[in-house]
Amino acid sequence: MSARLHFIVEGLSEENFVNRTLGPYLGGLNVFADVTMVTTRLGLGRKGKGGGRSYDHLRQDLLRRMHQDKNDDARFTTMFDLYALPRDFPGFAAAATKAPVDRVTELEAALSKDILNELGYYLPPERFIPYIQLHEFEALVFADPTKLDCEFIDHNAAIGRLINLSQQLAPEVIDDGAATAPSKRIIKEIPEYDGCKASAGPLVADKIGLPTLRARCPHFAEWLAKIEVFGI
Repeated sequence: MSARLHFIVEGLSEENFVNRTLGPYLGGLNVFADVTMVTTRLGLGRKGKGGGRSYDHLRQDLLRRMHQDKNDDARFTTMFDLYALPRDFPGFAAAATKAPVDRVTELEAALSKDILNELGYYLPPERFIPYIQLHEFEALVFADPTKLDCEFIDHNAAIGRLINLSQQLAPEVIDDGAATAPSKRIIKEIPEYDGCKASAGPLVADKIGLPTLRARCPHFAEWLAKIEVFGI
């Protein structure tokens, strides 16, 4: 059995990660991936992409992609950040007081319910597996910050401080504060990361490798296990 898995993602980092790492891996399991980045704004006469501004934008793109492929072998998933998630996201207020892992679990369930209420007449629940990243893509980099040296040479001291942090906090525990979210902590130590994170982040995550990402990021591992079985 094989399946075609459509990723609907928040931005370039996620798109590059799917194309570089997840897609080739899943292809070996007969799960053939493609990726669509959400459309969020208008500019220069065409729709821009990346970075969710409102849930309505995310929802429209999800539904559009699902309407485009109603075949039995089609599957769908998301890769959105908990950090700066739109406040009109389903279940946002109710989940706000929960611990991060419980929060994303509740938000994923609310997203699934909202989408399936619209498309349940042809999309069984098992064909849509929503995923929200704790707390943003750069949490994956904290699974093994030593691999930052593949992109940022001569930053040994800065990388050392990030390694120390990764030994104190699990990657998915690093918070969503405006100055303390995973990407903000990396940028504080390596300012150059800010200008190239959409390329450097996925490359570093690929260097880290899926076994380490799974071992250090349980919510990510749970999601990956769910989409792996689409090829069985």
